[in-house]
Amino acid sequence: MDIQSMDKEYIAGTYNRFPITIVSGKGSLVYDETGKEYVDMGSGIGVTSFGIADEAWQQAIIHQIGQVQHMSNLYYTQPCAQLAKLLCEKTGMKKVFFSNSGAEANECAIKAARKYACDKYGPQRHLIVTLKNSFHGRTLTTLAATGQDHYHELFQPLTPGFLSVDAGDLETIRYLATQGKIAGVLMECIQGEGGVLPVSREFAQGLAELCAKEDILLMVDEVQTGNGRTGALYAYMNYGLKPDVVSTAKGLAGGLPLGATLLGEKAEKVLGFGDHGSTFGGNPVSCAAAVSILSRLDDALLAQVREKGDWLKEAFSGAPGIEAVTGMGLMLGLKTTKPAAQVVKDCMEQGVLCLTAKDKVRLLPALNIPWEQLQRAAQVIKAACAAPNQAV
Repeated sequence: MDIQSMDKEYIAGTYNRFPITIVSGKGSLVYDETGKEYVDMGSGIGVTSFGIADEAWQQAIIHQIGQVQHMSNLYYTQPCAQLAKLLCEKTGMKKVFFSNSGAEANECAIKAARKYACDKYGPQRHLIVTLKNSFHGRTLTTLAATGQDHYHELFQPLTPGFLSVDAGDLETIRYLATQGKIAGVLMECIQGEGGVLPVSREFAQGLAELCAKEDILLMVDEVQTGNGRTGALYAYMNYGLKPDVVSTAKGLAGGLPLGATLLGEKAEKVLGFGDHGSTFGGNPVSCAAAVSILSRLDDALLAQVREKGDWLKEAFSGAPGIEAVTGMGLMLGLKTTKPAAQVVKDCMEQGVLCLTAKDKVRLLPALNIPWEQLQRAAQVIKAACAAPNQAV
């Protein structure tokens, strides 16, 4: 039985996989079972920050596996503490809670906001405001936080206490705040799954001012936008924000499962003994991998991310078949004349792996993708966008 047949027989049918089996790779190049080479412009949906089989990342993992691969959170481990220190030093946040995924990082943020508001103002102040078109995860609670109705339809009733408003609608949030209902606001600076749509700087800063005035926790979801993806360590830094809570995952550990919720000064003491927990959160191997990633996200690398992102924007803007380019750094969305799915299919046939987000082609290459491979992929993508449309 081949891999694809085995997958279809034994794995739950939740993924509409492309008909290729990836068996190996190095950096931003991956290979299927026939030996065909692809330039990876998706990096596992923004996860493999330094590409496939990065040597420094591998060595950090191998070293840690030889020491201790797991220890419960009843005990201290060095990689967990070291990573928390790095995150706090690089962001100015005060405490970190580790989990396994972005959804769990957002769950922790939501719990922190609810407990902060309840401790201070009572249980009636529990509403979490999010933005329409947002995406915060697939648990029942993070689905409730997600501002896209089609994710809700099959799983009612969702966790109550959430309201999504239009991005930019500061007045509705202001009204709810004056009613004493809001515990926290959760937002993405760039709505990735919603179509790679940045929120405006004016709205983001206005929201931050409102939250500070009304003592509402401002929570920024950096699951996809974080860890260098936008050319800043975290996307909120591009907006001049100082969030109370930050959630992140995806690229943090470079390919191993790890989520983190960063708690600022207001929230650092909200969660006490027994208030929250995670069996695998802070796993030593995942944390060692993340230390390797985070310690290399320096100013020089972030400058390269911005430079490559600017080059891609210029290369795609106004090109035949490309109507608009959105995003920041190496998190870009292409609004194409042809259906995005057709463009992705055509690119795959020509040896380039891309993603979609709503009606856009989404690009999330490794942060250190070599220029030659980036330029080669851009040529293939431009050609696919300009070619006559065919049915997918």
